Amino acid sequence: MSSLRGPSHVRRAYANGSFGQIHYRRSGPEGTRSPLLLLHSLPGASYLFESFMAEMGNDRTVIAPDFPGFGMSDAPAMAPGITGYAAALRELETELGLGVFDIMGYHAGSAVGAELARQQPEALRKLIMVGAPIFTAKEREEFNERFSVFGPDERAKHFEKNWQMFKANFWKMEKDAERSWYIYVDNQKNPSGLAWGLRAAISYDLESTMKEITQPLLVLNPADDLASYTPRAAGIMKNGSLKDLPEWTHGMFDAKTTELSTLVRAFLDG
Repeated sequence: MSSLRGPSHVRRAYANGSFGQIHYRRSGPEGTRSPLLLLHSLPGASYLFESFMAEMGNDRTVIAPDFPGFGMSDAPAMAPGITGYAAALRELETELGLGVFDIMGYHAGSAVGAELARQQPEALRKLIMVGAPIFTAKEREEFNERFSVFGPDERAKHFEKNWQMFKANFWKMEKDAERSWYIYVDNQKNPSGLAWGLRAAISYDLESTMKEITQPLLVLNPADDLASYTPRAAGIMKNGSLKDLPEWTHGMFDAKTTELSTLVRAFLDG
């Protein structure tokens, strides 16, 4: 059965911020454990977390926002960058009164989580990174040249071809075709967003930030497009560990919901 409409106990709401309205999903009870903030990849949106956050919401508050310009959040006039996305989340934290919380970031969301850990060492309790976009200066320069901002006509021209590539070669673990479709469409909504998100992750110096993080850190390394870069975290972390997941890739939040939630709980509650 398609999970398009989402679990009934995952709720949606909006909060106000400097970039406009921030859309977020929320599940779970309050006050039992530290709230868990889920940060999606860029491009992407919180929709991809729905099955996972429903499971994690059995015993804690789980909040998954859409970054400015993605999902159902308002689009800013200019690219915010990782520090800008972190600033938007700090406003959301304040409005929701989260207090001390945990973060699980996914790809570029990992970089935003690391930036929040650096900025708010007193508020962030534990951090999980699914993929670590750690690049050298030369790699950042080469990658930035690949990602241009395309207008609606150019994006539409390649829409069907890129959809076939996305579901067959990229989001491979997702078995629900409708879920894959809506995750793909979320990536296409803002004509500037794809390049904004990719450039944000590429340009950010995650290595330097990770050297400052003292909170407990778990880095997960599935077999995806960051698999060759993520292991660099092992030599950087002060208080963390790296776990390889060679059988998992994009789509694992649905395909491996139970296994992933067990792994995450063991770290957060241990």
